[in-house]
Amino acid sequence: MEEIKRISYDEAVKLYKEADILELGAMADKIRKTLHSDNIVSFVIDRNINYTNICTCKCKFCAFYKNEGEDGGYVISKDELASKIQETLDLGGSQVLLQGGLHPEYKIEFYEDMLKFMKTFPIWLHAFSPPEIHHIAKQSGLTIAETIERLVKAGLDSIPGGGAEILDDEARKAVSPNKINSASWLNVMEEAHKQGLKTTATMMFRKTDSAEIIVSHFDKIRSLQDKTGGFTAFIPWPFQPGNSELDDEAVTAIEYLRVLALARIYLDNVPNIQVSWVTQGAKVAQIGLFYGGNDFGSVMIEENVVRAAGANFRLKTEEIKHIIKSAGFIPKIRNMQYDIIGE
Repeated sequence: MEEIKRISYDEAVKLYKEADILELGAMADKIRKTLHSDNIVSFVIDRNINYTNICTCKCKFCAFYKNEGEDGGYVISKDELASKIQETLDLGGSQVLLQGGLHPEYKIEFYEDMLKFMKTFPIWLHAFSPPEIHHIAKQSGLTIAETIERLVKAGLDSIPGGGAEILDDEARKAVSPNKINSASWLNVMEEAHKQGLKTTATMMFRKTDSAEIIVSHFDKIRSLQDKTGGFTAFIPWPFQPGNSELDDEAVTAIEYLRVLALARIYLDNVPNIQVSWVTQGAKVAQIGLFYGGNDFGSVMIEENVVRAAGANFRLKTEEIKHIIKSAGFIPKIRNMQYDIIGE
């Protein structure tokens, strides 16, 4: 395999500000081909289950949360959980992405009970973002390490990268002032990796985020990956301005592709970069496969959070396969650990 030259923070900032978009794409595509010479683009069949929308965090970008006692607030029942998991399995799904609001009442026993119940089905549980883990620990008077250990015993298989937003504390204050800071997010991930869990990493960026802020986020992910090797994939996606408290302009397709390409160039130690068809639509995501992306994310039998913010793109398994094939790649179904499990 051809060696991938690591670029510095300053080089990345310069590229972001000055590089031609086609030049950036070509650089990212070359790295993708080096890392994934088999021409495979993978995806997973899963379902996003939001076990509650009651949340104390009240992020300004979020159109999904409800206050306790507010109309429309819910906590999922076991009957509904069972129905959703069985439907996922019937549709060929292998995984549930389980996330919810930071509920003000529940301690760890609630989450352990939920995981144990879900594990009565043959399903992979990709569950609880770092802010949720941190919240469960705080509510329960436990350390992060104790919390993860107990959740793993109850059935937790891996942790999604949600809640990272942007790993710059000043920028975070503008969008999620009540959410854990960058260091806490990274600390949860480091502990998860230490305990042998694989996780993903994400970034939600805004049109107003500077090159320095974006590259700083990449750098924090790359540094932790150097230390632990626990991230399987990185997923950048733009903030969706619809229905939220923030009066942002939407990120353009070109701006998205610039961030995607730079992620592939900078994150030389993260094996997979995922395109975001949920926020960008199929065509831009397809172009993203030539800007460093090698994974098409998830079929997402159900998704509620991004949809609440106004993104309405939906794709079925056969549509994803067709999009990948028509771009000249080989579609394969994977699991969370990026093992190929189907055609």
